[in-house]
Amino acid sequence: MALWSLRTTPSRATGYTPFFMVYGSEAVLPTDLDYGAPRIKAYDEQGAKVSLKDAMDQLDEARDFALLRSDKYQQALRWYHSRRVRGQAFNIGDPVLHLVQSNKDCHKLSPPWEGPYVVA
Repeated sequence: MALWSLRTTPSRATGYTPFFMVYGSEAVLPTDLDYGAPRIKAYDEQGAKVSLKDAMDQLDEARDFALLRSDKYQQALRWYHSRRVRGQAFNIGDPVLHLVQSNKDCHKLSPPWEGPYVVA
């Protein structure tokens, strides 16, 4: 149930669901089958084959659009983050902490910082 929910929820970055990005059409939800959604009632086998070919042509365009939208989203996140980051100047003799880069041989309660070190 959790995977189904994740795969059928539109991403904020791309605007599309992961299911659409892979298969080129939106998933048929179980509730659509139970309650007879218009999409289910209007299904036609011959029309589905033709529309599948059209959807495959449009899928590349949708993926390109999703890539552009994702880049724009990441740029907005970088801008949001960078305007809140304050510059920090260190002087000789200041104690500082160092972020641990490798999580090898660490467990979830290990401290993420090592130190303190003194600026030379």
